[in-house]
Amino acid sequence: MIIKNCDDRTGDVETLERLAVGADGPTRKNIEAELRNLRSGVKGEKDAAYFIDFDLSSSKNWVIIHDLRVEVGSRVAQIDHLLINRVLEVFVLETKSLHASLKITEDGEFLRFNEWKKTYEGMPSPLAQNERHVAVLKEAIKQVALPSRLGVRLEPTFEPYVLISPKTRIDRPKAFDTSRVVKADVFVKTIQKQVDDENAARMLLAMAKVVGQDTLEDVGRKIASLHRPLSIDYASKFGLAAGSAKPSKSEQARATDEPQATSTCRHCSSKRLSIVYGKYGYYFKCADCEGNTAIRLGCGQEGHKERIRKEGLRFFRECSQCGTSRLFYTNARESLERRNA
Repeated sequence: MIIKNCDDRTGDVETLERLAVGADGPTRKNIEAELRNLRSGVKGEKDAAYFIDFDLSSSKNWVIIHDLRVEVGSRVAQIDHLLINRVLEVFVLETKSLHASLKITEDGEFLRFNEWKKTYEGMPSPLAQNERHVAVLKEAIKQVALPSRLGVRLEPTFEPYVLISPKTRIDRPKAFDTSRVVKADVFVKTIQKQVDDENAARMLLAMAKVVGQDTLEDVGRKIASLHRPLSIDYASKFGLAAGSAKPSKSEQARATDEPQATSTCRHCSSKRLSIVYGKYGYYFKCADCEGNTAIRLGCGQEGHKERIRKEGLRFFRECSQCGTSRLFYTNARESLERRNA
């Protein structure tokens, strides 16, 4: 059963997009880096949530909490996924979205491959990070009224794991234990095998505190109630004045939509054009003669350089210096399908 889904970060994405339009130089680059990290993190969490939900969401023996943020004093734990079963085993999952490969050294150092620099670079240990999350979660759960048996509170056990994207290559050391670093798509099978391999004494101890389905759901909802969502003032974070964020791209487009461009094919004068992307950028492709026509851009201000941004079938002209985003052209769906056939 899913108790809580991932928080919607659409508002944060739109705020960063607005700030990026109005920022210049290094500040814009920092905002764009924040935006890339946010999108990557959201995608990694959603991908892992898909595999977890696919295997366990219909099970009455598990409750699932996605995206749990708890605070204990000045300490905070941002937990990507939390799974709890009927013997009160709490699986604390940290997800890492890595594009290429991950290397773990014999000393337990984590290195990720930088595709641009073509080399490995250090990164914080997600195992150590998750252990800190467990420490904070243990303190937070002390606030929760857990079930008891014969007057004794049933204490949960904690199992931290790090989930890696299925497409990421992992180079593992021989000596350092990496059994808790698992591909997201095989995580459920991994913990099921762990249960199968447990010795009889541990199994009997675990079975002694089995709780009912209703009790498990109640525990899950109480833990989910500890969630304290984070609100970030991105304008202050990047040293921008409050209210400096310009309207979002979609808002700008609605406010400044232009009529459909009246471009024609330079070869046959046909208006049946579609914008496609090639070696030198975007250009018009004619559906009648298959000829190509260049796209000329310019906002009218000297030194300014417009670019094209694609959003589905729509294309926008954008000038970062002016902070404008205007609808330029919309491809016909049938033309696009014929082009891809």
